[in-house]
Amino acid sequence: MTLKALVCALLLTCLSACVVQPAVIRPAYPVGYGPSPGVVYVAPTYAVPAPGFVWLYHQNYGWGWHHPDRGWHRGWR
Repeated sequence: MTLKALVCALLLTCLSACVVQPAVIRPAYPVGYGPSPGVVYVAPTYAVPAPGFVWLYHQNYGWGWHHPDRGWHRGWR
């Protein structure tokens, strides 16, 4: 009985010291790439061109695929 109590006390001590990190809330869009107020969301009409592309709003061309390293798909500047 004492071994069971010792194990329970040890587990209680170990588990009570757990620290939970709160979730990080990130903005929906990278800084500078969010749509202007009043812009209507348009869903993609074709599949993601490659891994790493994100569907973002472009100030001149509207919605399109953007990659952080490669830039805009189809050569938008």
